[in-house]
Amino acid sequence: MVSSISELAQFLSGGIRLNYFLVQVILIFLFVFKYVRIFDSIVTQFFNYNMTKTNYPALYTLITVFFFWGFIAAGNSIFIPFCKSYFSLDQFQSQLVDFAFYTAYYLGALLLFAFGTLGGTDIVGKWGYKKSIVYGLLFSALGAGAMIIAVQANLYAGMLIGLFIVALGFSLQQTAANPFAILLGDPKTGASRVNLGGGINSLGTTIGPIVVALALFGSAVSITDEQIKMLELSKVIYLYMGVGLLFILAAGLFFFSQKVPDGITTEPVEKANKALITLTVMTVLLAIMFVPVFSSYKSAEAAEILTLGNEIVELNAANSETINLDLILSKETKLAQISKGLENYRMSWLIGALITVVGGLLFSYTSAKKKQDGWGAMQYPQLVLGMLAIFTYVGVEVAIGSNLGELLKLDSFGGLQSSEIAPYISMYWGSLMIGRWAGAISVFNLNGIKRTMALIIVPIVAFGLILGVNILSGKDMTPLYYYVVCVFLQIGAFFFSKDKPARTLMVFGALGILAMLIGLSTTGTLAIYAFLAGGLACSIMWPAIFSLSIIGLGKYTSQGSAFLVMMILGGGIIPPIQGKLSDLIGIHQSFIVAVVCFAYLTLFAFLVKRILKKQNIDIDHLEIEASH
Repeated sequence: MVSSISELAQFLSGGIRLNYFLVQVILIFLFVFKYVRIFDSIVTQFFNYNMTKTNYPALYTLITVFFFWGFIAAGNSIFIPFCKSYFSLDQFQSQLVDFAFYTAYYLGALLLFAFGTLGGTDIVGKWGYKKSIVYGLLFSALGAGAMIIAVQANLYAGMLIGLFIVALGFSLQQTAANPFAILLGDPKTGASRVNLGGGINSLGTTIGPIVVALALFGSAVSITDEQIKMLELSKVIYLYMGVGLLFILAAGLFFFSQKVPDGITTEPVEKANKALITLTVMTVLLAIMFVPVFSSYKSAEAAEILTLGNEIVELNAANSETINLDLILSKETKLAQISKGLENYRMSWLIGALITVVGGLLFSYTSAKKKQDGWGAMQYPQLVLGMLAIFTYVGVEVAIGSNLGELLKLDSFGGLQSSEIAPYISMYWGSLMIGRWAGAISVFNLNGIKRTMALIIVPIVAFGLILGVNILSGKDMTPLYYYVVCVFLQIGAFFFSKDKPARTLMVFGALGILAMLIGLSTTGTLAIYAFLAGGLACSIMWPAIFSLSIIGLGKYTSQGSAFLVMMILGGGIIPPIQGKLSDLIGIHQSFIVAVVCFAYLTLFAFLVKRILKKQNIDIDHLEIEASH
């Protein structure tokens, strides 16, 4: 009797001589596509949607792209602690995975905006949504190829470059994907297709950690961090070969399909020269801030720290008769002094990077209030504050997931090995899926008992799906069964929020603050559940922030949306800052960063409600659409 994907993979790989890891991945993806068909059937039959005009082959291909955005992004949360052990990195260096990935999103969106502003033509609109997604997929495939070369060379910096190129392709894909999904069928049901894509994106974030863990560790068996250093990375090559081939196949399906519309638009781009100059200066300053941090790892102080560390190890290894305790103490004291000074130096530059972003946006906010000409969409205060909110939201969402693995290694949090954290990472990113599925219920216009039942049943089904996928892959999910209590608390928050974006952001922001404070003040299972609940708090924030930020922008709505997408940059800035803070004060205490982030998100909800009220916009009647 085959009871899990791992066992079924062993059976199949033994019978037909296929690679064990590839069989596991294929089975998981078959499970995903089975879910897609079931979900589509439920949407069509239960909710009685008229989707007869939908171009299903193109839609299924498109939502596969949505899936891989989430798959790669969440898989990084497993890749980070692995790289820390494999390459002997500190926490900041390991967080450069996020820095490379999310900075690429920002730079890609900034380049598209710059070319559009300077040329007076929307590049994506000129190419068409179809070709833009094709180009984005091929660029991501190029990144997958670069990743394979870097893995073969066993080069961490090369892997970062590969991830950067993959994410540049994602940036182009994401710019075109949402409007493209609407074009694939009846415009009246366009929101349902976008939300289906968002749901599949969240499913990718749930499954990504599991598959990446299989690629890195090969099985569900625990592997120590010392053993990780001896592992071969051949399965990572298989993983990115598969991902790269899927990117190419998806590009081919889009390009050669005669039924998929080109999606070409010729609308002129609204000028925003001052906004472009500000964002360009901000980008240059960010580069200046990070250069000293990177170069410090090659400094004389860093070399002295390494030398002292080796000397201390050698002295401790001496036999008890010849050991010199005074000399060891002297070297340890000197090591601590040099390390503290160097870490404070690095932290000061990272804080400078954060100030650059916050200061740049606040400068735009105040300057545009004095004179609106040349600022484009950034003349609207709700957008500028919303850009900072998206920056903060993406930053805290990624920071919690990326630093969670290191936290779980502490004895007070279970003392887990890197190979054992995948179920927890999967549950964290799955928590976002739970909330987004529940948030998508508003799209179906349910009323009364149907809406109440859906708000209760859908999150529980999503929670069960997360458990099921992990159990089928051979993971022990027993420690996470009682996390369902947190899911019920989120359900209560949904009822209290009443589909109002400002209220939703206030409620979930407050829940995020409370969860992080509980996690900081406790240890063990309670603290783990609290930090995992950060995913539940983040789950509905993207659509709420987006809705509040672009309402009232009129002809600048499209440009405002592009600015908000740029602020995915937060995922590349805030996690490294928390990583460096953890090097200074410890990984547990470093989660104070999340408290500060949730505090701003809650404050933004209050501020934007007041701003919109002055513009005579009643946001209490604005419904949120859960899409990411």
